[in-house]
Amino acid sequence: MQTVGTITAYIDLAQIVLYMFWLFFAGLIYYLVRENHREGYPVESSSNGRAVVKGWPIPEPKTFKLADGKSVTVPDLHRGEPPLGGVPTNPSSGAPLEPKGNAMLDAVGPGAYTMREDVAELTTHGEPLIRPLRLVSDYSVAPQDVDPRGLPVVGGDGKQGGIVKDLWLDSAEMMFRYLEVETQGADGTRRVLLPIPFARIRRNQVEVHAIYGMHFAHVPATRSPDQVTKLEEEKISAYYGGGTLYADPARSEPLI
Repeated sequence: MQTVGTITAYIDLAQIVLYMFWLFFAGLIYYLVRENHREGYPVESSSNGRAVVKGWPIPEPKTFKLADGKSVTVPDLHRGEPPLGGVPTNPSSGAPLEPKGNAMLDAVGPGAYTMREDVAELTTHGEPLIRPLRLVSDYSVAPQDVDPRGLPVVGGDGKQGGIVKDLWLDSAEMMFRYLEVETQGADGTRRVLLPIPFARIRRNQVEVHAIYGMHFAHVPATRSPDQVTKLEEEKISAYYGGGTLYADPARSEPLI
């Protein structure tokens, strides 16, 4: 005798619903994997001759319209990548890269960075998000905090690398992002940015462990004296990050 809900003696409604759920779940996994390959691909394997990895399955290109009127199409399978600044120390996959030139500028190891847009990040009002304090007179240093303007900046070797001239404010987060440091280089006086997380502000000086005094003259510069682009932020932070390992050859040697 056939029970209620059964289609045949071997298939019932619950079994069909289960099969439909399996098909739906398999389709969902496929969709998520495909969309995951939209951003960030193609990638390159540096340990295997920079082989291009496009990812499977490859989604159809989709164009996004941005708030500033520009558009971005992803995935961009013809996107170029800058040349590597280092060579693998051995042919095995995942081998560390050895810098080929100036280790702090070669974008390898702790000095690596992302190729972000070379435009300034904007607020919802279309103004630069990060600006020097001299342009935003509505803000100031809290009375209970040390105002670093005018203080010397001392590197990890104890030598002075420059003098703090200004602070750069993130008007969205209401916090200081950079110190503007005046330093002396081979081409004369220049001003560079020092990310706040790399600085320890004392009452009489600003200490930076990541780099030495002589390295301040080579910090990547900004095109504008009053703005910093997203790509410039990456390069500046990467320079100090690279210094944690490459500022002194002894830093890259074994501890024991």
